[in-house]
Amino acid sequence: MNMNRLLLLGLLAVSLAPAQTLRVMTFNVRLPVASDGPNAWSARRDLLVETVRAKAPDLMGTQELFYEQGHYIAQNLPEYAWFGVSRRGNQEDEHMGVFFRKDRLTLLDSGNFWLSETPEKPGSISWNMSLPRMVTWGLFQINGGDMRFLYLNTHLAHRPSDEAARQKSLRLIACRIGLYDEAMPVVLTGDFNAPAGGPAYEILAPHLKDSWLHAAARSGPEGTFHNFKGTPGPHRIDWIMFRAPWQVRSVETITDNHEGRYPSDHFPVLAVFGLHP
Repeated sequence: MNMNRLLLLGLLAVSLAPAQTLRVMTFNVRLPVASDGPNAWSARRDLLVETVRAKAPDLMGTQELFYEQGHYIAQNLPEYAWFGVSRRGNQEDEHMGVFFRKDRLTLLDSGNFWLSETPEKPGSISWNMSLPRMVTWGLFQINGGDMRFLYLNTHLAHRPSDEAARQKSLRLIACRIGLYDEAMPVVLTGDFNAPAGGPAYEILAPHLKDSWLHAAARSGPEGTFHNFKGTPGPHRIDWIMFRAPWQVRSVETITDNHEGRYPSDHFPVLAVFGLHP
């Protein structure tokens, strides 16, 4: 057997080997509105694509994503597939779009539910919220092995007066997670519009761990909203939560920018999980 063939077989074996890590990103991409002026989608979309390319998440949950944005990201990052519907149940509003690397993950099942008294009804609103809020979820298998995990992505109500709605939303999410066997690994990402450590956050504490708190290494600011200014706000409102026997190798709040222009008004957050002890 010649050397080239040996090298090819070696590379194939590596590519088929089970992944040792899982890179998960949460990213509120900011909807495309003309009123953003110099920070309009057309001015920052390539920077956003480059940020994702540079950080290479295996899995990315987005918030405020419109279909045109999802299409642009997927078109320019063809290694990713994505899925999701808008919070109205169509393609005409914000999606909780989920992107995943096709060479790393296989999507086995997916769906959506709404954060309301009628969670199976698309576009449903409860608890005095001004807008529909929802979860997009996927059941994934890690390529090269048999490990499966449940992934959920959300964006909670934004007004200060929505605190009760945020708490009810998280109780519903915790209830849905509870339908799965406790041995099933779970990852939840989102823009929770609530501070880590606050009353809404504490609802998840018995069910999920916070990757930021459990990380062996942390980098970047704790605050995740910066309103295109680059100066982080006082609260960490974008979280990556999990339930799994995994190690959190690192968490990064990503502040990449080009000459003061940022890909969004939120900093994306990236957690790197070690899947094996």
